[in-house]
Amino acid sequence: MKMNMIILAIETSCDETAAAIVEFEKNKVGILSNIVSSQVKTHSKYGGVVPALASRMHLKNMTPVLKRAFQRAKINKNKIDYVAVTKGPGLIPALIVGVSAAKALSYALNKPLVAVNHLEGHIYANWLTPIVPYSNSLPREKEASSLFRKRGGGDFVNLWKPEFPILCLIVSGGHTQLILMKKDLNYKIIGETVDDAAGEAFDKVAKLLGLGYPGGLIIERMAKKGNPDKIKLPRPMIKSDDFNFSFSGLKTAVLYEIRKFYPVLAEGSDGFSRRDGRRLKPLNRPLKRRRIDDTFRQNLAASFQQAVIDVLKYKTIKAAQKYKVKNILLGGGVATNKELQRQLKEMISKEIPHSKYRILNTKLTTDNALMIAVAAYYNIINNKNIKSWKNVKANANLTI
Repeated sequence: MKMNMIILAIETSCDETAAAIVEFEKNKVGILSNIVSSQVKTHSKYGGVVPALASRMHLKNMTPVLKRAFQRAKINKNKIDYVAVTKGPGLIPALIVGVSAAKALSYALNKPLVAVNHLEGHIYANWLTPIVPYSNSLPREKEASSLFRKRGGGDFVNLWKPEFPILCLIVSGGHTQLILMKKDLNYKIIGETVDDAAGEAFDKVAKLLGLGYPGGLIIERMAKKGNPDKIKLPRPMIKSDDFNFSFSGLKTAVLYEIRKFYPVLAEGSDGFSRRDGRRLKPLNRPLKRRRIDDTFRQNLAASFQQAVIDVLKYKTIKAAQKYKVKNILLGGGVATNKELQRQLKEMISKEIPHSKYRILNTKLTTDNALMIAVAAYYNIINNKNIKSWKNVKANANLTI
């Protein structure tokens, strides 16, 4: 299997339309382009991602994103060796758009199609070393045979050569999992959420507090001003005998704390009374809304964030100790949380100093096509998941 190749990757598992063109040369990676079109503003008014709307936005954005990727890469489309795409998991209407685009490109370019697991992408993003910022102001050579000569147009990084076993903590809006790797492309889920994912809980708590969407960044910003010890919240399943997580009860505990301060919520913010405990009755008077105090919001945000972090870091350390891992990775959208990064690093240094903690460049923790290209590369060199365009279908419930 040849080690030098150029991969065009597409990612549409949720609400980012992303495309990247990446060249691999043995243990080096040249990032020719990495384009992401976000739909955050579109979905923020609904407090979360609307699948059908996300699909329509992907249809609208796909062609401009691909054009931009090729324009920035400045290579002929015939130089592409493989097309890669996120097959799943994710929102099925969104996945279908990306898979359909990748199949069309695979057919038109007559190139093999690599079907990539989205979670695999989050893991393999960690194989990239810190990235040099892209600069449009520098000249580019046309159709240069190698990315690794000085030409100013790309981001040049080395692929990581890790020691196994590796423990991966994936924390995102749709997933919270602890994954053990004993070698490349070898995965074992040793723990996962039994209800809400951590990212989903962040979004729902932000909505309860009237903070908007996406919740993770807003709560993190609000928590910096709050006291995490001011409001006592539970740490669900933190002492369980397994490595699973639960965040639904924590979200409910936040709701109860809000109702103590904001009693009108006890009758239902939808305008219905629940006092009879059996059926909903319309209220005969308008709700008297009371603005939640900013200090209360800040303290509750800090307390909630700390409760999530406590569970995540405790379970991760416990698993790392049991499996005697050499490296610990953090991935997924929630991995951008600086307090989570700091506390996890601190606990690893204290409890298992023999393990190395790899903090990913924050630009790569959220959904992007570059991570899909890297995961595709490792699939290709190991001769896995390389398919004809006819044999690839989106799978919303794909497991790793």
